[in-house]
Amino acid sequence: MQNIISVLNRYLSHINMPSVNIIDVIEILLISVFVYQFMVWIKYTRAYTLLKGLLIISAFLLVAYIFKMNTILWIVSKLSSVLIMAVIVIFQPELRKIVEQLGQKRIMSAIIPFDVGKEVKERFTDKTINELVKACFDMGEVKTGALIVIEQKNRLDEYIRTGINVDAVLSSQLLINIFEHNTPLHDGAVVMRGNRIVAATCYLPLSDNMELSKQLGTRHRAGVGISEVSDSVTIIVSEETGQISVAQEGKLERNVSSAKLREILEKAQNKTIVDNNKLRQLLKGRSKNEGKTDK
Repeated sequence: MQNIISVLNRYLSHINMPSVNIIDVIEILLISVFVYQFMVWIKYTRAYTLLKGLLIISAFLLVAYIFKMNTILWIVSKLSSVLIMAVIVIFQPELRKIVEQLGQKRIMSAIIPFDVGKEVKERFTDKTINELVKACFDMGEVKTGALIVIEQKNRLDEYIRTGINVDAVLSSQLLINIFEHNTPLHDGAVVMRGNRIVAATCYLPLSDNMELSKQLGTRHRAGVGISEVSDSVTIIVSEETGQISVAQEGKLERNVSSAKLREILEKAQNKTIVDNNKLRQLLKGRSKNEGKTDK
């Protein structure tokens, strides 16, 4: 036993443990908060999909390095500066947005998470759902065409910039007025964020899906197109038939009923009740663990 202890002492004496002071601890905390906020931000943008693609390319290059694929490595080394510029160009809208949002972040609330009480988290309220359903079916009765894009996790800023800023609380009367024939805002799409109409007359990408019916016009193809490049929910009111359609994940559901539309919107609402008192949650977890140990 003494021999083992002496051997351990001999080896441990050669290990130099780094000294840690209060500045190092603060530095680690700041880096942790920055990395966490960056990952939360990138999760809700199109950059998340692009980042996954870059990770796949990085894994391919790692395999090339391990197996000594010198030709591939030489090509990458020569194109490295061009690739860096390409990444900056690709991520330009997202990088600009994160710089704009730096002043809006509540950093202290992220570091000190001891808020109290419970809150209901939802993308939009039940009142907004009622107003949307009413407006869509009122427009359908008089065959007023409409295209309403409901933003989800992926932000739609690049499409919002193509339209005219509205920034108004959503109501059925406002939607009907926007899509009324011969009005300045009726052509194009309305983009919703939360309970507000952010912009109108927005241009959307058209779908190239050959399986869509040839009877469908530009409005339906635009609704499917935006659902192919984002996680948005798009409501289309047909100008020819007055029928309501919903586009999600590149698929079009036609002739939906009022009950079905409400069901889709409630799912998109993503209502959850969150307990903000994290200190109380920690104490509850500790008391449960103590109860288990007592048993």
